[in-house]
Amino acid sequence: MSEQTATAPTISTVGELRASGWTSRGVKEEIRANLVDRLQSREAAFPGMVGFEDSVLPELEAALLAGHDLVLLGERGQGKTRLMRTVARLLDEWQPEVAGCEIHDDPYAPVCLRCRGLAAELGEDLPVSWRHRDDRYTEKLATPDTSVGDLVGDVDPVKVAQGRTLGDPETVHYGLVPRTNRGLFGLNELPDLAERIQVALFNVLEERDIQVRGYSLRLPLDLLLIATANPEDYTNRGRIITPLKDRFGAEIRTHYLDDVHDEVALLAQEAELVAEVGDHLLEVLARFTRGLRDSSAVDQRSGVSARFAIAAAEGVAGSALRRAARTGEFLSAPVARVCDLPQVIPTLLGKIEFEMGEEGRERAVLDHLLRVAEAEVFRDRLGGLDLSGFTAVFGDGAVVETGDLVTASDLLRQLGTVPGLSKVLDRLGYGDDAGPGQVAAAAEFVLEGLYLTRRIDKDTVGGRTVYGA
Repeated sequence: MSEQTATAPTISTVGELRASGWTSRGVKEEIRANLVDRLQSREAAFPGMVGFEDSVLPELEAALLAGHDLVLLGERGQGKTRLMRTVARLLDEWQPEVAGCEIHDDPYAPVCLRCRGLAAELGEDLPVSWRHRDDRYTEKLATPDTSVGDLVGDVDPVKVAQGRTLGDPETVHYGLVPRTNRGLFGLNELPDLAERIQVALFNVLEERDIQVRGYSLRLPLDLLLIATANPEDYTNRGRIITPLKDRFGAEIRTHYLDDVHDEVALLAQEAELVAEVGDHLLEVLARFTRGLRDSSAVDQRSGVSARFAIAAAEGVAGSALRRAARTGEFLSAPVARVCDLPQVIPTLLGKIEFEMGEEGRERAVLDHLLRVAEAEVFRDRLGGLDLSGFTAVFGDGAVVETGDLVTASDLLRQLGTVPGLSKVLDRLGYGDDAGPGQVAAAAEFVLEGLYLTRRIDKDTVGGRTVYGA
């Protein structure tokens, strides 16, 4: 969510608010106007969303401009929740409300019994407070134990015990939906809601009001409702009942990223890296993830989440930091190398669902696809480059030993001066001012690529890897 960029306005009464010229508008109208402004100014309407520019975002923009409540439908890790939260950035930064109101009533047109009474009593002196856009977004993860009271409301036994009668509307304790009045309500994993609970949302989406138990309580709500769901052919947990689906104005399908460069950009944006991970290694992880999404060994109904690649990048950085801590070299600026990639595979196995026939082969599948990804990036980035200077290192049976605990200095000492190394650094984006850790990362990537293209041999024992002629 966005950070507060300014303090709240100082206006504190309805009279002052009216004198300021502020006009009231509904949430959907507010989002529509702000979205139009961003589209006209060419400002990013949904900052941080990568790879959806020509597919998901145009559909989302059209739905929001139409004033539709909507469902985001897609496999896990496709950015549905992130996209839902980003829509809240289209709200005005500050919004006035009747001070102390549980459902954030419009100062010009309060709807709850308390605020109507105060407005009649105080008139232009009705107190006003201000709510930031971050507080106008409410998110609920739908779970099977979610109740109607959680979402809509229920009788508050404390208020009844204080002497109010059950027929008094003020005995109602409002749920999350009415408490999001004049805001945006996000409901994650909608099919997980029991069907009888989904029925409780009918009035919210169609009549724009709520009903609590047996009360004849009409409470007009002003909100935008966005829900997320996995495709019904994957979720065995439940479904969105047909009448509820009919009440949503739009259903928008999300997808995994189509372009490997978008995948790399997403990793660079989302992964919290404790060490430097070069773009070539991020591309390896991006291609590795895409390979898993195309693999017949992986259950594609489950999908391979973007969180898989993010966790992999963070794990690779963690391995590099571990090496720096264990060896004492470049602890202040650790750099990841190819040898750090296999270290994270065991930690990632639990994030993938394999087909039934692949039992016992899970590690082999990941190892193979990682090698394929490394070879693809090697050919893409260093293809056509003269690497004879590296192969010459292995003349007369010489070997180079590396591994997750071998320092960059040790690796570079074994290689010595290698003709053509500067061109490799340029191709990998390091440049002439590359530090020893970056040079070692580039050199080890070349060695792995030469092995994968069968120009040198490799033998791995424990945590040590020996490259040779």
